[in-house]
Amino acid sequence: MNTFKITISVLLFALVIQFGNAQNILVDEGYTPQYLVNDVLINSSCANVLNVSVSGGNFASGEKSFGYFDATGTSFPFQNGIVLSTGKIVNAQGPNTSLSDDGGNMGWNGDPDLNQALGLSNTFNATVLEFDFIPLGNRISFDYIFSSEQYLSNPMSNQCNFTDGFAFLLKRNGETNYQNLAVVPGTNIPVKVNTVRGSGTICPPANQAYFDAFNDTNHPTNFNGQTKILKAESDVIPGETYHIKLVIADEGNHRFDSAIFLGGGSFNFGIDLGDDRLIATGNPLCPSETLTVDATQAGATGYQWFRNTNPIPGATNPTYSITSAGDYTVNIFYGTTCSPPSNTLKIEYAESLVINQDLFTECDADTNQDGKTVFDLDVIKNQLFTNLPTDYNISFFEIPTSTTALPTNYTNTIPNNQTIYARIMNIQGCYSDYPVNLVVNTFDTILADETIGLCENSILTLDAGSGFTSYEWNTDPPQFTQQITVNSGGSYEVTVTNSFNCSKTKTFTVEASGIATIEDIFINDFQENNSATIQISASSLGNYEFSLDDINYQDSNIFTNLLEGEYTVYVNDKKKCGVAKRTFYILDYPKYFTPNGDNYNDTWYIKNLRKRNLQNSTVSIFDRYGKLIKQYNANTEAWDGTFNGSNLPSNDYWFTLELTNGKIIKGHFTLKR
Repeated sequence: MNTFKITISVLLFALVIQFGNAQNILVDEGYTPQYLVNDVLINSSCANVLNVSVSGGNFASGEKSFGYFDATGTSFPFQNGIVLSTGKIVNAQGPNTSLSDDGGNMGWNGDPDLNQALGLSNTFNATVLEFDFIPLGNRISFDYIFSSEQYLSNPMSNQCNFTDGFAFLLKRNGETNYQNLAVVPGTNIPVKVNTVRGSGTICPPANQAYFDAFNDTNHPTNFNGQTKILKAESDVIPGETYHIKLVIADEGNHRFDSAIFLGGGSFNFGIDLGDDRLIATGNPLCPSETLTVDATQAGATGYQWFRNTNPIPGATNPTYSITSAGDYTVNIFYGTTCSPPSNTLKIEYAESLVINQDLFTECDADTNQDGKTVFDLDVIKNQLFTNLPTDYNISFFEIPTSTTALPTNYTNTIPNNQTIYARIMNIQGCYSDYPVNLVVNTFDTILADETIGLCENSILTLDAGSGFTSYEWNTDPPQFTQQITVNSGGSYEVTVTNSFNCSKTKTFTVEASGIATIEDIFINDFQENNSATIQISASSLGNYEFSLDDINYQDSNIFTNLLEGEYTVYVNDKKKCGVAKRTFYILDYPKYFTPNGDNYNDTWYIKNLRKRNLQNSTVSIFDRYGKLIKQYNANTEAWDGTFNGSNLPSNDYWFTLELTNGKIIKGHFTLKR
């Protein structure tokens, strides 16, 4: 920068401070295009720039659409640089209190190369800065901000499609087509008002991450909004001649000016050392890996490598082997005054993983103790390494060559002992498959549930069996012994653990029991099929069986086909708490009698009435014609086959038994002589 321009800039800056406008950018139209490129944009002794030219608006008042800007002391992201506008650059100065809307009706045309790059056909008011250059390195870049009055916070809907545009066009000598470097990072989308815009208006947002803000009146520029600092960059071939064309224009008409701010000194043509190797991007260097970087450049006279901005002692060769994490750069010397910088190569190393546990043991959990069970691989994943970063993914495989990951709930296929393999998925090639041993222990002892009776007023000992390392009963409070005593019915569970720390549970079902209380016996007699039903008291707790001889027992409480006579019923508690018994009588009448004086069956009477407390019953006997022959008290008398002292003949006779309980029994019998 010549002394005259330095003096002018200092004076202007001082005047601005004096009048209280230091918060706004300043512009200067007095610099030559050569100066703007060499001393502002590039500002390097390594520059080899040719054929610099600029074109823009020819305002009658002499103002220009390009020039120098100074943002020292403002909030603008660049301290200084070049500004290219679709209007007067003097109107780019803040505050944002007026509409920059210049260049109408003056024959200020657009640019065909810009039209082609942006897919437009109607650009106006183009400002163009272009030059040739010969790069020493293999990479060029520069920083820029796109500002525009078209970033309206409250536009009309028809304004959403208007888009001023710009392009940073690059081509190598001999090539026909330009490459546009002003694109949304990681895409081929040109940066325009409608491709980079924030939310908060009726216009749809686009690529919001790269939009800075809609401006209020206090902004240091007179534009309604702008992008964040963006970088235009490209690979180049050292020693070749390239042409670059920086162009901005209005679309459709001259209304609502826009501008490009190029950061001073941001145009770099140095060496690209390659992509960063970062954990976040999934490509760090593997533990103990060495990365050799080659910065060899034709015509270079020397090299100096840096780590974290510090020179590396002895690292003065074209290549350098990186063995530790850090930020690496290299200065490449061309003679004594020129040393274009490289990009910064950021190096991170994947951590050396520390195995926390590689043996995982489970017990065979089902009844089939076959040495197979379910392993939760998510649990194993969390226990495998002590220092696994959160963004690393682990998958498991049965064999190292498999590409089919195992499910989270995995049942081992090899009984008792199987090795599977854990694979780190995010870091390609850094880690081998880690063997993980799955061990399944079994519980081979058979534990059958038991049902046991407990007699009233008794104590029962429950025994879980010997040979286990621990016991736990579900009593309140829990008991931890092999045996416990109980005095009440219920379900008692004991969990036993073997030497492999595997457990099983056995259930003792204790059923309270006791001797039966015979509440009643319901007798159905004087029938062809006499029966007796034994009724047990509801308070009786046991499970009972019944017998009439204490030998042969049945589950039914009903006895049938009983003959006349005396019976004893036995009620046995199946839990061996005891037997209850009771005598009962089946009544019936004789079907015949033989009054022949042999003292055997000489009288007709009904047995056991007295034993049934029916002794006061009345018996009436009739001949076949219904004539009453005899009536007597069943307890004291019998019929001897006579009437008025005379023997009656052999024949059938009828009777009526009127029991004291009101029941009447009728039938007939035979008298035989």
